[in-house]
Amino acid sequence: MNLYFVSLGCDKNLVDSKKMIDRLSAHHHHIVDDVKKADVAIVNTCCFIQSATEESIETILEMAREKETGSLKAIVMAGCMAERYRDQISQELPEVDALIDTHSIENICDMIDSLAVDQDSRHDESVSSAALLTPGYYGYLKIADGCDKCCTYCVIPSIRGAYKSVPISELVAEARKMAEDGVRELILVAQETTLYGTDLYGRKMLPELLEQLCMIDGIEWIRLLYCYPEEITDDLIQCMASHHKICHYIDMPIQHADDVILKRMGRKTTQSQIRDVTRRLREAMPDIAIRTTLIAGFPGETEAQHQTACSFIREMKYDRVGIFSYSQEDGTPASRMDSQIRNEIKEIRRQALYEAQQEVVFQANMQLQGSQLDVLIEGALADSPGIYAGRTYRDAPQVDGLIFVNSRRTLYSGDIVRTVITGASGYDLTGEELS
Repeated sequence: MNLYFVSLGCDKNLVDSKKMIDRLSAHHHHIVDDVKKADVAIVNTCCFIQSATEESIETILEMAREKETGSLKAIVMAGCMAERYRDQISQELPEVDALIDTHSIENICDMIDSLAVDQDSRHDESVSSAALLTPGYYGYLKIADGCDKCCTYCVIPSIRGAYKSVPISELVAEARKMAEDGVRELILVAQETTLYGTDLYGRKMLPELLEQLCMIDGIEWIRLLYCYPEEITDDLIQCMASHHKICHYIDMPIQHADDVILKRMGRKTTQSQIRDVTRRLREAMPDIAIRTTLIAGFPGETEAQHQTACSFIREMKYDRVGIFSYSQEDGTPASRMDSQIRNEIKEIRRQALYEAQQEVVFQANMQLQGSQLDVLIEGALADSPGIYAGRTYRDAPQVDGLIFVNSRRTLYSGDIVRTVITGASGYDLTGEELS
């Protein structure tokens, strides 16, 4: 059967999508890159915030139009939206022919086989999961699923369930296979990577996992995402500082800097604790790039509390910051809080945080001029011969900046080249490959 796959939302969803595609391919289904060639479309949905839900619905409706006018015969909704809105989907989205939730992706082949559709006699050449989801030279390793934190604004625990680590042996085997397939940058993801192993082994085991991953031939960079500040231990910091394969980069969501708002959010840190872990990271790794996220306009946030967050960002000089307006999600404690803030105020505050961070990033990029960094090449610029786009260790794919490298030789995606930084333009850098 010809299958068309759409993966929406976060990189954890991307890992689930790859697992489903790999199962379907092994089951002799054909994964195609054009919905007009497909018998069935599978949409792995996201509903973390309202905009993600809207994107999922729009994608389903787009597939429905193909079902009306093309060869597409069925639509399968997978992922978080299928889990969260299972009871409403049959009424609200009758275009969907089948559902598969986040806990049942291993059953995707049985689900597809059960669909009563007439298959297209033509079988187009399958597209690999790497080609569909990631470029192949980097890949995501999901080390755990679910979450026990229960932040007051978040629906993930109700969708994904309790925290559940993947055994180390399985992760190492998967990483070895990824390396054999050409992956050079391994990106560790979970709802919270720092708690890895507590449910299986009775203690945090992320440093031990990293030690084993560092021994895999072919893996050059290992990157950590979603590390909650209160769970970052000295053992983890020392492990990061001790291994050259582990990028001096950490994604550490803090969400706010005012203690009252942090408590209302259900976060487990204070501003003082955030300062402390930031200091410890920078003392151990002076070149570390720290990424964080902030929520603007949380219920009850005063103008003074908003200004606390702006001042904190300017002072702490985090290298990368994702900024989101608060989204009032049904079923969460925060959605029932008094003093919900108007959308226009949330947007003004989001923009103010963005401008505060912009000052920090632009200044930091200017200071990088003249330094030498390794660059992972992502591809050539079609209209600029000899210029290649890439990333340094300071930048995660899709969310951070790029560096544009001038080279006198032909480079290929996945190459890692030593580069001198020659300039900066906004969030991006320019450089020259060192011969």
